[in-house]
Parts: sequence; C-alpha cells; structure tokens
Amino acid sequence: MGKCLSCCEAPGQPGPDAQFADPRAISSSQSRSSTGFVSESKELKRAAAVTDTNYGTGRPVIAPSDKKMFTQYPKLPPIKKQSNGESKRLSLISKDFQESKVIAMFDMYKDSDDDDIILAEGVEKFCEDLDVKPEEFIVLVIAWKFQADQMCRFTRDEFINGCRNLKCDSLKSIRSKFPELLSEVENKLAFKDLYRWTYKFGLDSDTGQRTLQTEMAMSLWKLVFSQHEPLLLEHWLEFLSKHQNIRGIPRDTWDMFLNFTEHVGEDLTTYDDTEAWPSLFDDFVEFENDRQNQNVMTD
Repeated sequence: MGKCLSCCEAPGQPGPDAQFADPRAISSSQSRSSTGFVSESKELKRAAAVTDTNYGTGRPVIAPSDKKMFTQYPKLPPIKKQSNGESKRLSLISKDFQESKVIAMFDMYKDSDDDDIILAEGVEKFCEDLDVKPEEFIVLVIAWKFQADQMCRFTRDEFINGCRNLKCDSLKSIRSKFPELLSEVENKLAFKDLYRWTYKFGLDSDTGQRTLQTEMAMSLWKLVFSQHEPLLLEHWLEFLSKHQNIRGIPRDTWDMFLNFTEHVGEDLTTYDDTEAWPSLFDDFVEFENDRQNQNVMTD
C-alpha cells in the first residue's frame, strides 16, 4: 500500500504537492503552531492528504471526514423566571412585618423608669388593648410565644422577638392570631412544650427561686388546663389545698403530672406505685382511696 508523502517527509521539507498548497494557509498554520494552540492546521493536513488523479500522482482520493470535533449536547432549558404574582407575594411577606411599628408599640407600654421593660401595669394595659384579661389562657399562650422569662413583664427583646416570630406589628395583627395560636396548642407536642415552659414562667427569677410555690402552682394548673381539664385535676387541687404542709412543687412533680393525667384513670385503678412516680403522687392516691372508702362506708 502506498504511504502518504506528507506524513513521511522530513519536517521543514515541502512535499511534492506543496506547489498546490495555498501559501497563506501554510503561513497561518506555522503561525498558529508557534503560538502553541495547534501543531498543524487541520485544513492543510486534509488538503495534503486529499489528492486527485488529474495531478498524476496515482493516489486515491480520500474523502474528508464528516466527524465533528466536539459532541453536541442538548441545550438546557432556560431558567424559569418567577411570575409576577409570585414576586408580589414574596415582596408582601417581607413588607408585612415592620419592626419600627413593634418598637413604637413596645414604647406605649414600657415602664416609665426603665425603657427596656414592660412591668405589671404595662402588661395589664397591653391586655386591655387586646380586649383580653391577664388571667385568660390566650395571654399565657402569647407569653409562651414571646418566651417571657417571668410573669407580669416583658423585656424589650422578648416583646420584639416575639412579635417578629408571630409576624405581627400591631394590636390588630396580634388579635388576628388568636385562633391560630389556640389551634397550635391543640397539638400534643406543642401543648407539652407550653406546659413545661409554664413552670419556669411562674418562678421569681429575680430572687433565684427554683421551686414553685404550691399556691402559684395551683393557679397555673387551673390556667394551663383551662381548655381541656383532666378528670383528676379537681381532686388533685383539693388534695393540695387540704395539705398545707406541701409548700412547694418541684420541677419533676410538675412535669410528671401531665403524664400522670394521661396514663392514670379517674378512679386511679391503673396507678402502679412501683413505677417511678414522685412520692407526692403516692400520697395523693392514698388520700383518694381513703376518701372513696369513707364514702362507701357512709353509704
């Protein structure tokens, strides 16, 4: 088989077909080779390889390849732009809450001697403007959403952060959230969080109090269970009121009472004193059993 002369000749020496090559193509090829982009012009190499029998070389004509240098990939679809409606919705969300309005609202109720706190008088006025009473359940829920550290007061940070979390910057917008807030605590996990937080809420953090006074605990039990009162609550509160020697309710007793109301029936027949219940529950069950026995004997 014959060999292509352009591949066998020494570099720099023109082949027999060089007289037919375009000098401008050669110059362009050499110029690009010197810059390092390509070692040889593809078109020139193809022209050297393709011969015609009319020139007397006798070599066959090699048809140029239709193979492309790069594989074509399908075009990616254009990025979808947000519709005008979606853009407007997002802009409205960002504009709904204005912190400057919350600060102005806080300043309406802040203490005259301390710019960074709302005390009992301000809290009472705040509740009045919301058309609720301070002892209502919804006020407890608002304080929980504000993550208030203590009863009858809101710090500036608690008030502003709470309103930001609720996305409310006016009394009207807070009132409009009441149904949503009440619906939220219908969830078992949300109510459990509210219930556990209520214990800390009742403590006097200024004095470093760690145990909730029994009287305060009884008031908070009535409040936190005001929407769904457990069957045992009335008997439990009666037991506490008749035992004045019980001066405080420890944290674990408060927390476990929620489990107690969920797992023990009204007649206390399912109560197991071998389980890890607080000792105060043992006393309560004994008190209730004695009372029921007395009622039976009386009848």
